[in-house]
Amino acid sequence: MFRQTRTILKKLRYLSFQGQKPWRYSSTSARERALQYKAGQQVHGFTVTEVTAVPDLFLTAVKLNHDNTGAQYLHVARDDSNNLFSVQFRTTPMDSTGVPHILEHTVLCGSQKYPCRDPFFKMLNRSLSTFMNAFTASDYTMYPFSTQNGKDFQNLLSVYLDAVFFPCLRELDFWQEGWRLENENPTDPNTPLVFKGVVFNEMKGAFTDSERLYAQHLQNKLYPDHTYSVVSGGEPLAIPDLTWEQLRQFHATHYHPSNARFFTYGDLPLEQHLKQIQEEALCKFERMQPNTAVPPQTHWGAPREDHVTCGPDALAPDPEKQNTLCMSYLLGDITDTFEAFTLSLLSSLMISGPNSPFYKALIEPKIGTDFSSVVGYDGSTKEASFSIGLQGMAESDIEHVKQIISQTIDDIIANGFEEERIEALLHKIEIQMKHQSTSFGLSLASYIASCWNHDGDPVELLKISDNVTKFRQCLKDNPLYLQEKVKHYFKDNTHRLTLSMSPDEAYFEKQAKAEQDKLQQKVQTLSENDRKEIYEKGLQLLAAQSTVQDASCLPALKVSDIEPTIAITPVQMGTAGGVPVQYCEQPTNGMVYFRAMCSLNTLPEDLKIYVPLFCNVITKLGCGVMDYRQQSQQIELKTGGMSISPQVIPDSTDLDMYEQGLLISSSCLERNLPDMFHLWGEIFNSPHFDDEERLRVLVMMAAQELSNGISYSGHMYAMTRAGRTLTPSGDLQETFGGMDQVKFMKRIAEMSDLTTVLRKLPRIKRHLLSPDNMRCAINATPQKMSDTSVEMEKFVNSITTKKKDRKPVRPHIVERPLDPLLAPGSDATRKLISEPNFKPCQLKTYFQLPFPVNFVSECVRTVPFTDPDYASLCILGRMMTAKFLHGEIREKGGAYGGGARMGRGGLFSFYSYRDPNSVQTLSAFRNGVEWAKAGKFTQQDIDEAKLSVFSAVDAPVAPSDKGMNLFLNGVSDEMKQRHREQLFAVTAKNLTDAASRYLGIGQRTCGVAILGPENESIKKDPSWIVK
Repeated sequence: MFRQTRTILKKLRYLSFQGQKPWRYSSTSARERALQYKAGQQVHGFTVTEVTAVPDLFLTAVKLNHDNTGAQYLHVARDDSNNLFSVQFRTTPMDSTGVPHILEHTVLCGSQKYPCRDPFFKMLNRSLSTFMNAFTASDYTMYPFSTQNGKDFQNLLSVYLDAVFFPCLRELDFWQEGWRLENENPTDPNTPLVFKGVVFNEMKGAFTDSERLYAQHLQNKLYPDHTYSVVSGGEPLAIPDLTWEQLRQFHATHYHPSNARFFTYGDLPLEQHLKQIQEEALCKFERMQPNTAVPPQTHWGAPREDHVTCGPDALAPDPEKQNTLCMSYLLGDITDTFEAFTLSLLSSLMISGPNSPFYKALIEPKIGTDFSSVVGYDGSTKEASFSIGLQGMAESDIEHVKQIISQTIDDIIANGFEEERIEALLHKIEIQMKHQSTSFGLSLASYIASCWNHDGDPVELLKISDNVTKFRQCLKDNPLYLQEKVKHYFKDNTHRLTLSMSPDEAYFEKQAKAEQDKLQQKVQTLSENDRKEIYEKGLQLLAAQSTVQDASCLPALKVSDIEPTIAITPVQMGTAGGVPVQYCEQPTNGMVYFRAMCSLNTLPEDLKIYVPLFCNVITKLGCGVMDYRQQSQQIELKTGGMSISPQVIPDSTDLDMYEQGLLISSSCLERNLPDMFHLWGEIFNSPHFDDEERLRVLVMMAAQELSNGISYSGHMYAMTRAGRTLTPSGDLQETFGGMDQVKFMKRIAEMSDLTTVLRKLPRIKRHLLSPDNMRCAINATPQKMSDTSVEMEKFVNSITTKKKDRKPVRPHIVERPLDPLLAPGSDATRKLISEPNFKPCQLKTYFQLPFPVNFVSECVRTVPFTDPDYASLCILGRMMTAKFLHGEIREKGGAYGGGARMGRGGLFSFYSYRDPNSVQTLSAFRNGVEWAKAGKFTQQDIDEAKLSVFSAVDAPVAPSDKGMNLFLNGVSDEMKQRHREQLFAVTAKNLTDAASRYLGIGQRTCGVAILGPENESIKKDPSWIVK
């Protein structure tokens, strides 16, 4: 799992409010139990200060303070079995050495009670956690985990408390996780000295992402006075200035209960948590005065301008248009929760969707490709900010864009906002409060983190309905309420930064040279003895990384703690207007969820590459009597969103079979059901395909988004490409979502005339949006099912179809019943493509990109889901990752992450992420296979891998998503139970057999792909295709 560092914590622009509503209405629910606490009550060294019921979110909040240390505590009681714990510290560094980030990594490398190396990664395999991670933000560091198992919660809590309060902070761990000087080959003292370290490489990777770089510069320059002027994650060239002593000092001053905020969530009793936290940690501390508060930023008397540079984007649609410009305004303190609520709504009204004034003024004239990477309200710093600007623009347009921004602010002050747009936004908040996801606790912890960090009241943030009511009242009392805010915060605000960024062809060379200079500066002062010591320390670290760790000190669940059977999800099959429908009754809290799968089987081959573009634009071009603006408004007013996405679904019994289609999905409040189906009816019957200017805007935004995503998801692109030639579904996945699609969209964005593209869209629509090849699914409450099926019937009958019998393009079509238990010949079937003559072939592809790090992947064709060996390969992937590849690729190799996993399509994939090595990592993959074939693992290793696999298999499923595995993949509860039993039954012999049979050198058919910087050895090797 990648530990994220969010320098700019992209705040959920709105919080998505979710969580499991209770299945079990027990006599006393968790939230009722919590209401029995009273202010002033003392519990295990804590005093209750406030108890508040928040009925909209089905929760009770209990606030406490620790008597001895002053530690703050918030417990949110809710009938949700996915319990969460989080502890956060206010970490306010005053330099860019990345000390809070390196500390976040290092505290997880062993503690007093759990002195083994890396207990954090080891617990991933000794627990059934649904989430485990740690985040470094600009001004706090947070350690959250969640699990559905009570015993597991206590185990993880014990490990987390010991890690943050009593870490070992060994020098060797600092070298591994932070930075070190080491011989390029640590076993050869004659190889040159280089910088190494996990965070050092991670931040080098992060700073290749020009969006991330821009956001970092913007924050540093808008808040130049204090902690926000530095890079909390670490500036790659400043990281080597950090000493081990400084790291330990930072821990002593910041990681203290007096500087901590504890948060727990879920249905486990609060008393048990308090008792454990008091006994295992807090009783060992006295109160101190943490000097970590962030003072307010001094307001500027006049606006400022600045300029920065970044690396060129090899995939930019127009190389001449790679400039970014943005204006950023300093707003008020985020602890004023109602003002912050108002400003975030105001921000949405100004920038969200095609009806917003800034979208009309900046996006539609096509001056740039999209809004700047930082846009809108950001409440992740003590004083919030609002930013507006463009990326992908020409240098000559910079002055023009500044004028447009000022003019648009004047227009908003003059005209205000339409009432319907305000209603649409408040409707969105209502939906987010009703929609339930499985990670509500985590969303809540992230949502309150910044405000609470600066001593704001986290409970006030939860009273969303009160804020909505107050907001409506303010508008009623003063119709100019929002316009006055715009004038105050934007027009009359002198604390404004205008920051431009342009590409520098030599940027990466200059970075590399600066790193070389820094290295020289460190190396030239070294004596012979120092060099010898560095070599010996390198060997010492290598030896530590290579010894098998005794993890027996860590708590662990047993395989016997895993539930032997799954809970069955009942579904009913029916039809509406001749179209098969799967009905799944769920406690959806007044929401209706609709999905439809439309087959691609009759679509001509030449149109396939256009399918993702079609999906992206079809709901955004207008339909029926509505233009695209009116359509967008109706979608926001009546639904929780409407989307279409391409699907490639590998068959669960045969690697050369797959289903291809489009997944249509939307949700709405029960009262808006007819409106939602009416909107889909209009999209099916009369979508607009006549506005080339609108299409160009959407194409530019899509191409820019794909290009920006590569530095973040490079490992996914590498895996998709590596699997391309191994199965028919792999080939189609590359077309829809791989580098092929990125390059195709770049080509489309470069076209001066899009009429040929526009003409293809109605052709695609005729094949895809038709009831002849469609199946549907509904998740709703039992009370609403009959209404829903009536509306569904109306929708299907309203779709006009030309009675033209369309033949499938591929000759081999296999029909499967949707529910494998239903009698063959029933209406609900999936039509799969079979390619019995498919010949997998081996291919090695290298994508040369301007990054200083690599993304490496190797994929091997193995077996489908129902094969008995599939379970063995799942366990093998987890075990190789935890017991071999993590040590080789991350600890020794310095990559941010790496491992192996078994995929649904029968491909076993190896990968690395932000990796300083390329070809060496391929050797690590092969050594991992040899390690597994030789059986160099214990029964304990197998059991840990099983726990890890089951924590994913048993991850909670939201009411909106129940039954989806059957609907999309044709995987029934019975098949899942059989897979479960096969996982339980995996033995050591199964694992060595599977490694030999499928992954051994002679046996396998594999594909390899690397995305990374120029590589001489690969260029000279004729077995590679270099792109």
